[in-house]
Amino acid sequence: MSLSELQARARFVQSSAASAGVGFDEERWLRRVRQSLEREAAEALGAAAKVFDVPRVLRATKPEAYLPQHFALGPYHHCRAELRDMERYKLAAAKRAEKLFADGKKFDHLVQRLLQLQDKIRAPYHRFLELSDQTLAWMMAIDTCFLLDFLESYHRDEVTDMVSSATNWINATVRDAMMLENQLPLFLFAQALQLRHATEQAAADALHGLFARFIREVSPIKTSAELVVGDIAKHAHMLELLYHFLVPAAAVFDVEDREPPPMVPEEFTVDMLDPQQLPDYDKVKQACVQVSSLDVAPVRFIRKNLIARPMSMASSLPGKIMRKVPLLSAVAPLVTKLMASTDVEARLKGVNLGTIINSPLAQEIMIPSVAQLARWGVRFAPAPEGIAGISFDAATATLSLPVITLDGNTEVVLRNLVAYEAVAVRGPLVLARYTELMNGIIDTAKDIKILQQSGVVVNQMKSDKEAADLWNGMCRATRLSKVPRLDGVIREVNAHRSRRAAARAQKLLRKYVFKSWRILTLLAAVVLLLMTAMQTFCSVYPCKSWFGSVFKMPQPEG
Repeated sequence: MSLSELQARARFVQSSAASAGVGFDEERWLRRVRQSLEREAAEALGAAAKVFDVPRVLRATKPEAYLPQHFALGPYHHCRAELRDMERYKLAAAKRAEKLFADGKKFDHLVQRLLQLQDKIRAPYHRFLELSDQTLAWMMAIDTCFLLDFLESYHRDEVTDMVSSATNWINATVRDAMMLENQLPLFLFAQALQLRHATEQAAADALHGLFARFIREVSPIKTSAELVVGDIAKHAHMLELLYHFLVPAAAVFDVEDREPPPMVPEEFTVDMLDPQQLPDYDKVKQACVQVSSLDVAPVRFIRKNLIARPMSMASSLPGKIMRKVPLLSAVAPLVTKLMASTDVEARLKGVNLGTIINSPLAQEIMIPSVAQLARWGVRFAPAPEGIAGISFDAATATLSLPVITLDGNTEVVLRNLVAYEAVAVRGPLVLARYTELMNGIIDTAKDIKILQQSGVVVNQMKSDKEAADLWNGMCRATRLSKVPRLDGVIREVNAHRSRRAAARAQKLLRKYVFKSWRILTLLAAVVLLLMTAMQTFCSVYPCKSWFGSVFKMPQPEG
């Protein structure tokens, strides 16, 4: 394990210990509870939280994707010692922000504004903030000015310091700013901008332009949707703003009227073939039945030595292997009894395989890879509508997927979006289902290459393999959730694959079997003649010494 991984694990343990109550100040907690009960209404105390702790099941998979690596924004990670080295960049941004305030206002004016909004500042946070009003106001004022300074210079020529000039630092700041536990309430940015502009409307317009540009650029999934002014006032923080920018309203993902095909892709079976479309089907079937029903020595020989004996050996093999292995010898009698039973079908009647296969857990991965789908004639096309445009056109066999850019920030942004959805969204987990879909169809670098050629993936990582590993390492949601529209797309893709498999097998049988039934009948007749000749030969001469005990030819009666 590398040093960075060890450090990430240590930070995870430290944050877990803090969440467990290590270092808990009882007097401060009691003082805060009394103050809250005295001055806050029940509606404010029970307001829905927006900034949560990342669920442990997600954090444990990759702690560094959820814990800030350079900058602590807000109260959750402010006390981490390894992040204090970057405080000077925050203070520098605060001094630059003060110079932009109108009418000679100072930084303390912003602090005083935030002191009057303490209840509103604390409301979005799920944790109970063990900070005084003064400390929290100064912390939020500094962090707001720092992030505002960064957003204004993001990918522009106006370079203010190292954080906004070096590409590595820009990407690192973006990753930290988009982490769930590092979010700042959006109204804080409005408070800072109101000290620059003459009216609140001018400050609101400046804030909209700022976030509209940043959200569109930082979003890994590209969409033609526009960010409206009302969205900023409606949502609590940047990650929530990005989530609702990417995921359309729940009405788009309502259950469709028609019942989609089964989720589980059917394997090819003979029942899929249409006998009416196969030439001479009845003749071949009749010839096979007649040959198998002959009660002659060659047929009995084939039944006994080429069918019965191999099946008997196969049925006894598991028992023999288990008796050789000490740990498995205890279950050998049970397996032998099960294999020898002629009533296996009756034993399995009580098992509902449909319930097992159709469970949400099994459905998450039941879809072929991109390379496999391409072999079955599926084409891939970009969906300009984003996630709302995911669809499958059965007539043209085209799977439409949103365009996604894969770079050094994509994994962190997607993981934290999925984490936010898991703890804050009550409806279907649309984004988690999308990541499961991409996880299911992307297995190797070849899959990434095909999606690149189709315009679905823009890969800015070092290699296609690294991009494939990104999706393969993406964890699933913390709870199972069905998204009818996306599940319907998966069902339709699997149904197309099943139809193509059946059609291809039917074509091969028509070409190589049913059009050659006369030749096959002739070969069967020749084999029967040879076996009859062998029987006649062995009735005169002893064949046991030649063929051994394997071929025990039937002896003539009398």
